[in-house]
This record gives sequence, C-alpha cells and structure tokens, in this order.
Amino acid sequence: MTSLPNPNSTHAHEERLRIGIYGRTNSGKSSLINALTGQTVSLVSERAGTTTDPVRKLMELPGTGAALLIDTPGFEDKTPLGQERERLALSTTDEVDLAILLCSPDMSEELRWMKRFRLRETPVIVVLPKRDIVRYAADDIERVTRITGEVPIPISVSEPDDIALLYERIRTLLTSLRQEERTLTGTLCGKEDVVMLIMPQDESAPKGRLILPQVQTIRELLDKQCTVVCATPEGMETALGSLRKSPDLIITDSQAFRYVFERKPAESRLTSFSILFAALKGDATIFRDGAKRLESLSPDARILIAEACTHAPRQEDIGRVKLPAMLRRRFGDGLQIHIRSGKEFPDDLSGYDLIIHCGACMFNRKLVMSRLAQAVDQGVPMTNYGMAIAQLGGILDSVELPR
Repeated sequence: MTSLPNPNSTHAHEERLRIGIYGRTNSGKSSLINALTGQTVSLVSERAGTTTDPVRKLMELPGTGAALLIDTPGFEDKTPLGQERERLALSTTDEVDLAILLCSPDMSEELRWMKRFRLRETPVIVVLPKRDIVRYAADDIERVTRITGEVPIPISVSEPDDIALLYERIRTLLTSLRQEERTLTGTLCGKEDVVMLIMPQDESAPKGRLILPQVQTIRELLDKQCTVVCATPEGMETALGSLRKSPDLIITDSQAFRYVFERKPAESRLTSFSILFAALKGDATIFRDGAKRLESLSPDARILIAEACTHAPRQEDIGRVKLPAMLRRRFGDGLQIHIRSGKEFPDDLSGYDLIIHCGACMFNRKLVMSRLAQAVDQGVPMTNYGMAIAQLGGILDSVELPR
C-alpha cells in the first residue's frame, strides 16, 4: 500500500501555489503571515533581522484552496548577515506564483523588487502596512500606484476586514493562475484508453511505497477514466500478454527506455515519467532541442546535472550514477560532470556545454522555468533526464511529448 504524503513534506509543497511575502526589515511581514494563517508562524520582534531564513507555512486559503506561504527575510537589513539574508529572500522570487510586497510610500527600496517580479511575470499585491500606526495620505497611495502600477491596500493586521480584503485580492489572482493549470499527460490519452506503466522497483522505490511521479501519474490517469496497468520491466511481456489489445500508451521509467522500446507493440505510443514532468514543469520543445546537442558534444565537454531533491547517493542513483555512466560510455572519461542538488544552481552557467535537469517533481513550474530562462539567456542548452537518456539510446524521435 502506498503511503500518503505528509502535508508538511516537500512533496506537498510542490503541489501548492506559492505566495511570497516581501518587505523591509520590521515592515510587518511576520505579523501579516501570522494574521493570514491565524497562527504564530513567524517570530515577531522590533529587533531587525529576526527572520533569518524563509519561513514556509502550508494552509488552505478561504475560497482558494491549498497554498504555501513564504515569509522572507527583510531587505535593507543592516545587520552583519543582512546581505546573505537578502540573497535568500531573492532566491525565493524564482519560485513564487504570487508576491505580496509591503511598501513604504517613498518606494526607494521596493522599486527594484517590483522590477524583479515583473521580469518573472509574477503578479504582485502591493500593501501599505501598519495603517493603524502610519497615517497614509492620498498622495502616498497615488505615488505608490504610479510607481508600481498597482493600487496598494492599506492594512492593519489587527483589523479582520483588512485581512478579508487581502484574502479576496489573493483569491482573485490565484483563481486566474489555477485556470492555467496543466496536466501531466496532456492529450496523450483520454477516457477508456489503456495505459501501461513500467516501474522498476529498486533502491529509488523503497519497499512499501511508490515514488511521487508514479503516484501522481496513476491518479491523473484514474481521473481521466483510463485503464491503468502496472508492471516492472521484467513483468512487461507477461502484462502485455494478459491484455486483449495493445496499450494505447506506455509510460516507463527513463532508465528502462531502451528495454521497453524494444519490446513494446508497434502501435503503442511511448513516453516516460521524466518527460511528462519535463513538459509539465518546463518547455518540452526546448528540452528536446537540448537533448539533440548530445550528438555534437566534445569528449572534454562540461555537463551540469541538476537534481531537484537532496538525498544520499545510492548505488542505483539515476542522476549521480547511471546517467554519468551512460555519458562516459558515449564520450569517454574526459567528460567533466558537475552535480548540483536541491536549490543549488549556479548563477553563471556560461562554463557549461549542456545542463541535464531531473524531472523536477519536487519543484514547481515557476522555478523550473526560471532556470530554463537563465540557461537560454546565457546560451547554454538544457534538457532533462528522460530526454537525454532517450537521445543516448537513439529513440528520442520515437518518443511522445505531451501537449
């Protein structure tokens, strides 16, 4: 039986729209997140720099649903660690779907943050905090509106009506974001289609559990009213023999791509879990073009392998063991492979000839697209595990991409 995900786990975080709260030190960010959640999530203090790292809180927003609130360290922090805290706050702007920016009327610091959000096409709610203490004049509101392009909401965290108004603005923006939600399988399958899942059971799939991409794919297929057939690579031929017709679609773990391709019925379309997530979280066309660059790499090329999750290396690890071994078999031991995990991702990518990213089941689309845009801007091709493995196996052109 598959264990249910912990609602406070990173898996659960990935599924929720993310709202970041930004502002100067002591602008009232922590008080606001406490008022929004109805809990003491962040420590409130008059002392500057109390919030040292981004604080994350899962919650259900009224009329909106699941969301992840992120309280960030304040900017304009004059403490010894202020620069590092601002770096941590800036790093969250690559992943948030919606930003709440607490502003002062002069906007001297907030304007550069607005520019950062605009570059990332992140919607922003502008808040004038502590209205029970600060008397905002009509000129203040007009100035902030002119500079930001958004009409600010003056708020006191002690006023329920103010918090209700902010909830309503959040709900309106997040509703429009949710209407743009994508699906894993896209148009690859539909009602009454037979879909076979090929899932190796090795060290990456601990006993008694299925890994997240498998669970999410099965759930979506059931929601689409598909017939789902699950098998290991070793049991694939037996599973095929038990069916009255060939599967309409086969989804495999990428490491079994070549094995499955050689044994699948000619009429069955083929893709992988990694490719499904590549299309869901990023741009499948750019990733496919990046995989094609494997045909022209030099034996001393520099490759960055980026993993979304952080874990201890295992003997069967796809990103740290199997994929590097495949690459070295093709290009030789002179290949330079660097591995980064979790939120570690270089600002300067110019020294790399190719980036190979995991399926990013632990990240949201906003963060993956931010990394992809960074790679494109610096002229570095980027692909993902599944597409790279399919290209190395000579079958990428025979693999289906979701649309």
